[in-house]
Amino acid sequence: MNIRIITLAGLALALGGCVTATGAQNGIEKRWNGQQAGAFFAKFGPPVTDQQIGASTIYTWRGGYRTRTVQARYAEGSGGRRGALLSPARTEYLRCEVQLTVSPDYVIRSVRTIIDKPGVNGAPSYCEEFLGGD
Repeated sequence: MNIRIITLAGLALALGGCVTATGAQNGIEKRWNGQQAGAFFAKFGPPVTDQQIGASTIYTWRGGYRTRTVQARYAEGSGGRRGALLSPARTEYLRCEVQLTVSPDYVIRSVRTIIDKPGVNGAPSYCEEFLGGD
C-alpha cells in the first residue's frame, strides 16, 4: 500500500513538472521566432557567447544600453497640493540580455529573456520594446 502511495506521489510530481510550449509568446518571440539569426545579429550586433547543444546553438546576446528617468510619486494632498513623498525620482539603467536557440539551418527557434526591466505603467518590458519592434 505504501509503495502505491509513493509511486502515485512521484508520478504526480513528475507530471506537475511538465510544461507545455503553447503559452502566450511575448513581443520578442512573436517577432523573431522562425526568422534568420543573421537578420537579428545584423540589426542588433553580434552575440557575446555561443554554445553547441546537440544540433542547435544557443547564442547569448547583450545590448540596448540606455538610461530612463522615473519621476517621483507623491500622495494626494488636500486642496490639490502634493502630499507625502511615496517614492523619490530615480534613474534606471536599462539593458537587455537574451538567449537565442538557433537550429542548424540558422533559424531562431526560441528566445529566452535573461535580463530585462518591466515597463512603466503597464507598458511592455524594455527588451520587448527594444527587440520586438521592426
